[in-house]
Amino acid sequence: MQRPEHVLIVGGGICGLGIGWELARTGQPVTVLERGEVGPGSLPAATWAAAGMLAPQVEAEPGEESLLPLLLESRARWADFSRELQEASGIDVGYRTEGTLVVAVDRDQAERLQFQYEFQRSLGLELSWLSGREARQREPHLTRHVLAAIYSPLDHQVDNRKVILALRKAFLAAGGTLRERTQVAEVLVTTGDSAPRVCGVRLQSGETLSAPVVVIAAGAWSAGLAGLPPEARPPVRPVKGQMIALQMPTDPPLLRHVIWGRDVYLVPREDGRLLIGATVEEKGFDARLTAGGVYNLLRRAWETLPAIDELPIVETWAGLRPGSRDDAPILGTTPVEGLILATGHYRNGILLAPVTAQAISHLIRTGETPEIIRPFGLQRFQRG
Repeated sequence: MQRPEHVLIVGGGICGLGIGWELARTGQPVTVLERGEVGPGSLPAATWAAAGMLAPQVEAEPGEESLLPLLLESRARWADFSRELQEASGIDVGYRTEGTLVVAVDRDQAERLQFQYEFQRSLGLELSWLSGREARQREPHLTRHVLAAIYSPLDHQVDNRKVILALRKAFLAAGGTLRERTQVAEVLVTTGDSAPRVCGVRLQSGETLSAPVVVIAAGAWSAGLAGLPPEARPPVRPVKGQMIALQMPTDPPLLRHVIWGRDVYLVPREDGRLLIGATVEEKGFDARLTAGGVYNLLRRAWETLPAIDELPIVETWAGLRPGSRDDAPILGTTPVEGLILATGHYRNGILLAPVTAQAISHLIRTGETPEIIRPFGLQRFQRG
């Protein structure tokens, strides 16, 4: 396949900039169009709002077995991806390998945790069952009510906010073009007698940008882009998640591992921030914080880690995850020639960033869809 003259990517989150960086460092001319700003100004977009957990093992659920190989493959790529990104940007992205604990603080939770452990072990995942005492030996500040825990040594974390800033720097250094505060008004598609083909985008300013390849990586906003034919429009919706950050002492910190409790997770950062998340709400594009959402997160976190009681709250926010109809990503070609999708990652956008960036850039360069992403094309929603 001949290399495209130019590639436009709609969306400057971790997937959009990740694809852009992979393309730019091979010499491919590429422009990323971001509706807001890369960084804090992108909220409520999911990349800045996320917690950065790379945890396909403890999050594996019945009914999602077909997604697991993609999640595991992308997690396996994170060590090299983070190293290469740090080398390209000079930014340490906070890739940490202490592992993840899932804890139960009463008998009902312990029974559910036992079922979860047996199911996940049946998938061949490397996990350990811990008693409450063993869990507290790993994390002494956990509540004394912990009865049992699952330990996953291979479920890691990364600082997603550092990752997106590193991607921005690496993308620009590789020769990519980033246009922030640039709203796409319409995706331009030619029809006529032949099969439909993408030819660029029109911006809200009225400017037209031409390109034979357009990648839709606009997260929760992907389905709302004007100009997409019905057969190429991804079934993506926003799923709201509220979060809180507390400030821990750094020497020593209260936590080293990522902790999952009842309807809550706690993610320690190297700078002492402790992230608490996250609600799951079908509220459209309403990204407002609510008293009930914040209260429930703090209550669940305190039940798991009572030592947070006097920690200061340093930030609260909400993000919008891009959920697809089956909560799996939508990756690859569409019925419109040159129009490619990289959206619908739901709660796995950070985890799936390496495989998304590498697979979609390979598709653009060669015209071949990598086997690993073939089950996740748009066509799965159009069968039958």
